[in-house]
Amino acid sequence: MSILKVKKLKEKARVPFRATEGSAGMDLAACIDEAVVIPPHEIRVIPTGIAIELESADYVAYVFARSGLAIKHGIAPANCVGVIDSDYRGEVCVGLVNQTDESFTVQPEERIAQMVISPVILPEIKFVDELTETERGTGGFGSTGVK
Repeated sequence: MSILKVKKLKEKARVPFRATEGSAGMDLAACIDEAVVIPPHEIRVIPTGIAIELESADYVAYVFARSGLAIKHGIAPANCVGVIDSDYRGEVCVGLVNQTDESFTVQPEERIAQMVISPVILPEIKFVDELTETERGTGGFGSTGVK
């Protein structure tokens, strides 16, 4: 079993937690003293008040959107998916972008993203002259159809 070490950097920080037993992601909460307004089409960096230590370089933490915030309110991580490398020891912060035409307010202790711990595969990189042929080939960006 893997261990995720979590250090509280601020007293009000919430430990990441799974909302249900079947949740793959752990919710991250805003560790702010007062509400933060994200104006339309702007980005704000929201601290979580925690730092983490992954067990080894064999793991990475990914920060994903919470579907409710993204679908219902247009609020999602500005970089789509955040990557927390195994050797990072700073505060976990989430850059949130407001993709709507209305301001959105992040409240203290509000769940703002979800963190998933995943194994890392570090392949040996090798330059080659040719790649194997496939039926799809170089077709991309909708080449297999719209539906």
